[in-house]
Amino acid sequence: MRIVSSIAEVKDAVAQWRTSGHTVALVPTMGYLHAGHESLMDAARAACGKVVVSVFVNPIQFGPNEDYDSYPRDLDHDAAICETHGVDLIFHPEVQEMYPEGFATYVSADALAETLCGASRPGHFRGVCTVVNKLFNIVQPNMAFFGQKDAQQLAIIKRMVRDLNMNVQVVGCPIVREEDGLAKSSRNTYLSTEERQAALVLSRAVKKGYAAVEAGERNAAKLKQLMSDVLSAEPLARIDYLEVVDGLTMQPIDTINESVLVAMAVYIGNTRLIDNFIFEE
Repeated sequence: MRIVSSIAEVKDAVAQWRTSGHTVALVPTMGYLHAGHESLMDAARAACGKVVVSVFVNPIQFGPNEDYDSYPRDLDHDAAICETHGVDLIFHPEVQEMYPEGFATYVSADALAETLCGASRPGHFRGVCTVVNKLFNIVQPNMAFFGQKDAQQLAIIKRMVRDLNMNVQVVGCPIVREEDGLAKSSRNTYLSTEERQAALVLSRAVKKGYAAVEAGERNAAKLKQLMSDVLSAEPLARIDYLEVVDGLTMQPIDTINESVLVAMAVYIGNTRLIDNFIFEE
């Protein structure tokens, strides 16, 4: 396994692989890897001949009062995990490599990025689309793997690929959870012992909501209230958003049918966590 920091090195490695007839998978990450990322690497390893993992904390997807500076970083930890899961190349660029002086071109997703996380984090998905677009251009993967925990991000990237006619297959992989149900996240490391226990309210709300829909609840407002009651019962929890949206457009809906995403962002203390479930009739 190689660790490289320049775009030229990535392009050179991929060109050599292509000459040898290999297909290439990309797993974009911000590092501090966990079992959720590992599931993406394993899926990539099974699907393609070569696997690239990008480890880059992307500054342009963070707002001015968000956790860019404190976001956990540990390349040695990440490299050990990548090597265990058969990764061929880690791309770990400096910010200047990705955004040189005078950088002025961005990619936006408009309507899909205006709800859910996009509403509470203005500019976030412009940063996500821009960096993913750059990574796709640098690596030119056959397939790229993303986690379903970031469901809005996944939907936006799929739309970007379709709208811009990109030659990459975007694959969504299921949420990976701790044994007690908490969705795996690099930000879980921010939680104190008390907050870690309180954070289980997210998965309890997901479980309660999914059971209600499975039992026949189709009124989005009633479903939201049911899940909100679960979240509000936890004193350390503060709801950022809880929405029922169309799984393709990310727009709010009143009646649950076809493909629906039920998504939430909840602050546990100062830590913002997300979770969701998808229901398809």
